[in-house]
Amino acid sequence: MFRKVLIANRGEIALRVHRACQEMGIRTVAVHSTADATAMHVRLADESVCIGPPAARDSYLNVAAILSAASITGAEAIHPGYGFLSENAGFAEMVEAHGFAFIGPSPDHIRMMGDKIAAKQAMRSLGVPLVPGSDGELASLEEAREVAERIRYPVLIKAAAGGGGRGMKVAHSAEELEEAWRVARTEAKAAFGNDAVYMEKYLDRPRHIELQVLADAHGHVVHFGERDCSLQRRHQKLVEEAGSPALTAAERDALGAQVTAGLAKLGYRNAGTLEFLWQDGQFAFIEMNTRLQVEHPVTEMVCGIDLVKEQLRVAAGEALGYGQSEIAFSGHAIECRITAEDPESFAPSPGRVNTYHAPGGLGVRVDSALYSGYSVPPHYDSLVAKLVVHGKTRAEAIARMRRALGEMVVDGIRTTLPLHQRIMADPEFQSGDYTIHWLERFVGLKT
Repeated sequence: MFRKVLIANRGEIALRVHRACQEMGIRTVAVHSTADATAMHVRLADESVCIGPPAARDSYLNVAAILSAASITGAEAIHPGYGFLSENAGFAEMVEAHGFAFIGPSPDHIRMMGDKIAAKQAMRSLGVPLVPGSDGELASLEEAREVAERIRYPVLIKAAAGGGGRGMKVAHSAEELEEAWRVARTEAKAAFGNDAVYMEKYLDRPRHIELQVLADAHGHVVHFGERDCSLQRRHQKLVEEAGSPALTAAERDALGAQVTAGLAKLGYRNAGTLEFLWQDGQFAFIEMNTRLQVEHPVTEMVCGIDLVKEQLRVAAGEALGYGQSEIAFSGHAIECRITAEDPESFAPSPGRVNTYHAPGGLGVRVDSALYSGYSVPPHYDSLVAKLVVHGKTRAEAIARMRRALGEMVVDGIRTTLPLHQRIMADPEFQSGDYTIHWLERFVGLKT
């Protein structure tokens, strides 16, 4: 096992990785920008290195500074967390080329799954179901028109190198297609430096279901069940559940068996998440994230397995040591992403946290780097806490979440706590009858 790990991230995920390392007897190195000099992960790590000014491009995306920090501190491995460089194949290659272990998949698999077209082609070859659409990149507007006529409107134009809803436009008719094509390519070029796009059938009432997987370097692949991430605003997730209110255990097991067999053929290693749209009992693959997900705690709550520790074990060359039949699912878990945003306008709300109080009690977990007196910087993502609960049933989990949200105090900045309270109290959410379009309608009705 590694003796020292550098954590190439910030905020709650850096703290999450530090805690797993600490429990395993692994020393940690925190890297930070000047804006994060007093951050909790910096204060708790065994060592810390300042790697640049506040702007992410000069610090958390500064590959040379991160590798230098790993070298001067004697780190043996680098954990990228999520976001920033976590799905950058070039970074993973440089980490390994400089003699460090990259705690994640191989650069080849990161590159394959980072290109949405290549990912879909790989999944098609493995027999994983896909959303109907183009076979690859659309070469022209004329080809886009031909594909749209074949799969029928509405259609979705998507960036091949995309993510987070950028470079994604819907066309409900032939008249709208040219504008969607132009805007999607422009956004893709600006966001990712690549204007390649492809097309999928636009599903009108799907759920967003994802499957958590883990593979070692010895050919063993397991899954840890599904998460329902359908509650989204502008393709950004706000609430996640494990398992999904819509799926049966048989549907989960069938999908899991197909996916794990496919990834074993690919030789995949470490953690990953496959994302699907689900409608009328049918799954359709949309993308794979080759990293730890923000919402991994709900999976940990229902499986009782620390996914970060498993990442570390696999990266160190250890075998999983257990099979699919030994993974048990218990109860129901829900996660609310608490962001430093106005709960109605969603305008960013950085600033000083005057008072912070985390809820507690049976089945309650808070992943956060907040503390009273901390100043939330304006330079990064607005996520400040993940409130996660577990209950024997979904109804108990909802009741527990409502209680925990009422206990949580973040004073001094605006947060989305009130929005989550409204969601948990809504009868439609409580019934489990929602799709990926539900939250945007809910917010529209309430604001």
